Amino acid sequence: MASPPTQALGFPAVWLRHNCACPDCRDPVTGQRLVEITQISNGPWATVTAEFADSIEVTFAPDGHRSVFSRAWLAASALPDADADADADGDARTEDGKVLWRAASLGAGPAEGLSLTELATVPAADWAAYLADDVARVSVLDAVARYGAGLLRGVPAADGMVTAVAETFGYVRETNYGRIFDVRVVADPANLAFTSRAIAPHTDNPYRDPAPTLQLLHCLRDASAGGDTVLVDGFAAAAALRACDPVSFGVLTGTSIPFSYVDKETSLTACQPLIALNPRGRIAGVRLNDRSMQPVRLPYAEAEAVYAAYRVWSAMIAQPEFALGLRLAPGDCLIFDNTRILHARTAFAPGPGSGSGERHLQGCYADLDGLLSTLAVLRRA
Repeated sequence: MASPPTQALGFPAVWLRHNCACPDCRDPVTGQRLVEITQISNGPWATVTAEFADSIEVTFAPDGHRSVFSRAWLAASALPDADADADADGDARTEDGKVLWRAASLGAGPAEGLSLTELATVPAADWAAYLADDVARVSVLDAVARYGAGLLRGVPAADGMVTAVAETFGYVRETNYGRIFDVRVVADPANLAFTSRAIAPHTDNPYRDPAPTLQLLHCLRDASAGGDTVLVDGFAAAAALRACDPVSFGVLTGTSIPFSYVDKETSLTACQPLIALNPRGRIAGVRLNDRSMQPVRLPYAEAEAVYAAYRVWSAMIAQPEFALGLRLAPGDCLIFDNTRILHARTAFAPGPGSGSGERHLQGCYADLDGLLSTLAVLRRA
C-alpha cells in the first residue's frame, strides 16, 4: 500500500475525506456538505493514486471513494507544524487579525501601534465618496475590521441617517432602546449618557449575551464646549496587561462578572469575563461598564483578587497613552467594534452648540459579521 496522505500530503486521511468536494460529497449548487462525519469509516486509509500538474487524486479505503484535490487548494489549506508559533491563531476576530494601537505610538512600528494622527486619518472617508466608490467603502470597513473604528464625514445631519449608514454594510440590531437611540441631555435621565457628565471608557450593553458587536454614533449637533469622544483599543490595553501583570490578566480572563440593566419594561443580565479569550488563549473581546456591573459573589479571597485585578485593568485603560480623542462635528458618523473599542466622553456645557441647539448624537447597533461579509464581497468583486 502506498504512503497515506498523512505522510505524503501532510493531511490526515479523515481530514481529506471530510473535505472532498465531489458531487457525491457536496451539493453542486450550494456547495454545502452532503456527507456526515458519521458516514465516514472510522480511521480510513488513503493512497495517492494519480498526480497531475494542478491536482492530485486520492483513493480511500475501505469504501474505495476517490477524491481530486487541486494543488493550490491543498497549499492554501496546509496544516501548521506542531511547533508552529502558538500566537499564529488564524482567527481574524481575535487579536491576531487586528492592528493594535495606542494614541501615542511612542515610535512603534505599524504592527505595534498607530499614532493618533494616523488613526484619525486612515479610517476616515467622505460619505459621498463612500457611497460612490468601492475603494473608499473598503477602506472604511477595513478600518473597522482591523483597527476597530472608522469615521464617515459629511453624513447628512438628519434624523435617522445613522441607520442608513448601518444598512450600507449590514442590518440594524434592534434592542429595547429601539432601532435608534438618542444621546442628549434629558430632564429625567435613566442613564448617565443622557446627562452632560463625563463618561469613563466602557463598552455598551455588557448585560446582553451576545452584546451588540458594532455601534454607530452620528453627530447631529455638537456642544459649544467639551463633549469630545474618546476611544481606547481594549485589545491593546488587554495585551499590555498580559505583558506587565499576567496574574491580573489571568484573573480577569478566568472570572465571569455579572452585569445587569433593569427598568420598568426591561430586565437584562449577563455574566462574562471582562477579557474574553478564544480556545487558543488569544484575546477575543472585552466587556467593561462600571455603571452596570453588579456585585461579584465569590469566596472572600477570590473577590479580593477580582477587585485587585479590576483596579489594575481600569487604571491601565485610563492611561493617556491609550486615549484617542475625537471631536465629532455635525455630519460625522463613527463606526466602531463594541467588542474591542471602549468609548468615553468628556463633560460638556449644556446649551447651544454651533448655534443650532444642544449636543445631540443618534446611535444604533449592528453586527460585525454583516460588515465582514460586505467587506469580503467587495474585495472578491
